[in-house]
Amino acid sequence: MASLEEMLEEGRHALEVTPEELKEARARRDQINSALKYAFPGSRTYINGSVAHGDANTPLTDVDQGVVVADAEEYGPAGLGPTDLMEKARDAIRDHMADDFPKLTVTVEGRKRSVLVSFGDPVTAGQKDFTADVIVAVDNTTAAGLWIPNRDIEAGWDRSHPEKHTELIWAAIEDTDKMFAKVIRLLKHWRDRHGKPLCSWNIKALALECIADEPMTLLAALDTFFTYAATAIADGLTEDPADVSRPIKLPKGMTRDKAAWRLQSARDKVTDAIAHENADRPALAQHALHTVLPEVVADSPVSEQLKEEARRHMARIPLASTPLATPTRSWAPR
Repeated sequence: MASLEEMLEEGRHALEVTPEELKEARARRDQINSALKYAFPGSRTYINGSVAHGDANTPLTDVDQGVVVADAEEYGPAGLGPTDLMEKARDAIRDHMADDFPKLTVTVEGRKRSVLVSFGDPVTAGQKDFTADVIVAVDNTTAAGLWIPNRDIEAGWDRSHPEKHTELIWAAIEDTDKMFAKVIRLLKHWRDRHGKPLCSWNIKALALECIADEPMTLLAALDTFFTYAATAIADGLTEDPADVSRPIKLPKGMTRDKAAWRLQSARDKVTDAIAHENADRPALAQHALHTVLPEVVADSPVSEQLKEEARRHMARIPLASTPLATPTRSWAPR
């Protein structure tokens, strides 16, 4: 039977976005990038999200692109809101891409932060569509990071540092010999199969705090992450790794207690899996890890699990320290 590490290595490949998906997603992102540079001469663009971070899973359904508008002193919290800039980006994207994507829609109305680009043409076969979130930002001239849109508040802008976020992720991938991106893929799969207690960025921010400094096995990284994150979320919301934005919010309807419970459950199962493997109980080890990462790690046969449970139970029964004594007769024969 394969080791748990071998199962994780094999199973993670099934999660990875395909080269064809990546190629098409990047091509569409590049088209958006060209449209933004045309709309805002002299501006700089940046990439963010799972494709930029190297941890995208299949099916690939979206991509992220940002632009930092140059010479925008009249914007920001003390000036104009972001709507005019978002509408300018929308018009440019439509003009540059409508011929290639007849079903293209680009939406600003009702959007809090991003311009939503819906291509009407999925990158991954069988999916409904492929979208892009486009952030139109301006430099924060008085502190680190950018001003990004928040049309739900009066000021119209929030502080953030998406460029720094991507730098931190890239550094973690290099420092861990790519392990970081591999584990993030596994953790996003766990999230999707266990009630979505954390957003992707929250997972990455927590991972930057505990598994970003050096290479380790995938199994050790999972154990370290869940052990750390269970306590961290129980103690409070995750801070922005760039020390610019406010703490990362949990998904709507999720509480810290619920998120911590899910992380604790995963931690306990990974701990069980490691203990079973160390005790030469491979079927029980595989089953424990399967409950955390279904579809990545297949379940083991129930018959093998039962055999190992029986052997473990028998090993717990203490043997008699002395042989049984021969009974003494209490009567005499006639």
